Amino acid sequence: MRFLDDHFPSQDLTYDDVFLVPGRTDVTSRFDVDLSSADGSGTTIPLVVANMTAVAGRRMAETVARRGGLVVLPQDLPITAAAEMIAFVKGRHLVADTPVVLGGEAAVSDAVALLPKRAHGALVVLDSDAATPIGVVTEAACADVDRFARLTEVLDPDFVSAPVGTPARELFELLDGTHADLAVLTEADGSLAGVLTRVGAVRAGIYQPNLDANGRLRVAAAVGVNGDARGKAIALVQAGADLIVVDTAHGHQEKMLAVLEQIADANLGVPICAGNVVSAQGTRDLISAGADIVKVGVGPGAMCTTRMMTGVGRPQFSAVAECAAAAKESNAHVWADGGVRHPRDVALAVAAGASNAMVGSWFAGTYESPGDLKWDRAGKPYKESFGMASKRAVAARTATDSSFDRARKALFEEGISSSRIALDPERPGVEDLIDHICSGVRSTATYVGARSLEELHDKAILGVQSAAGFAEGRPLPTGW
Repeated sequence: MRFLDDHFPSQDLTYDDVFLVPGRTDVTSRFDVDLSSADGSGTTIPLVVANMTAVAGRRMAETVARRGGLVVLPQDLPITAAAEMIAFVKGRHLVADTPVVLGGEAAVSDAVALLPKRAHGALVVLDSDAATPIGVVTEAACADVDRFARLTEVLDPDFVSAPVGTPARELFELLDGTHADLAVLTEADGSLAGVLTRVGAVRAGIYQPNLDANGRLRVAAAVGVNGDARGKAIALVQAGADLIVVDTAHGHQEKMLAVLEQIADANLGVPICAGNVVSAQGTRDLISAGADIVKVGVGPGAMCTTRMMTGVGRPQFSAVAECAAAAKESNAHVWADGGVRHPRDVALAVAAGASNAMVGSWFAGTYESPGDLKWDRAGKPYKESFGMASKRAVAARTATDSSFDRARKALFEEGISSSRIALDPERPGVEDLIDHICSGVRSTATYVGARSLEELHDKAILGVQSAAGFAEGRPLPTGW
């Protein structure tokens, strides 16, 4: 990475402050670009979902890993709940999506409550043995129907079905030929294996899942720096976690370094990520204490109020660039945590030297995030998100403390406790956003002349722009 005048600007920069210059290229197709990382996370696209309670659940973990990313489960989860989520993700099919299922005698009201849990808007009805699919129910089938009616009265028995091992291209052609949007995939004995949409079949031919050594989907988990962090990290790895994130708002502190050393000394056999920091020295200290990956970012997140509350933090592009350069000295890596609002920001994080970009609130407004889907007065769908340093998160994290201690800690917050994140009508599912982001990053690489993320960083030539320069790049769909 270099700047046009070969001098790194003296002022710190955000993603909005910089632009990439196109260069001579022999990369003729976006699909010639390899988006996999070399940081040990196994990601085949440069996306990690942040360990936020409103974002990182089992459904998100399954879907993102299937497309090549990685989800970090929140640190507030009890071990039993985290182990259950990890087992769930490890047991998912690598191609087929996990559908919502109900029996034929279930009420339409049950289906209406569960249908928003899936982006494809369908539910599979099983026979009395809860094994063989007998029909599919959609939102349209439930419209204007008595909510106490049974699903056997509204299901569509003429659904498209195929064996679970059917190649993605054949499934697409089958759905395309029958003008159907969803195929029910079955095992050899006729039992339900999963579902796959038409666009899902296309995605299966584009993305490579993020798989562990046993060919199962990967999932990461976070621990804090309080309590028995070492013991929890060991338990999470024993439960199947593929990567441990040691997470605290201010990562460059003695307690973090001590906890990190304890966890590293346990020889867990998985990569360890730690953060957050924004300086070269902070990066070096975390790596010396045992981190393989350093999480970079203080204050750029959408739900974070740290900079406004404390004045502490640093513009994200400069923080990532400095920390990535320091990590490279030790053959370590950094994740750019926060500040991602457009596909360009992921590309710029990679250009700055990050092996992955962490996304939080942007993914909160999707079908796959854990929260319930709600509607505002105008009938537009949304989900609630909140920061992990907010009063709401602190209350959940300190539930076992005394009432006085909980009340005292609640006085200090550095995050938003409730925010409505609207579902984008064009991209309501996390896979839609992944398509959006990866399309942008692939195109960035072709403009730069890079076939990999490492080449994107090495060949990136950047310039600094004014606010007007950034605004000029925004589309004007309604004219001016």
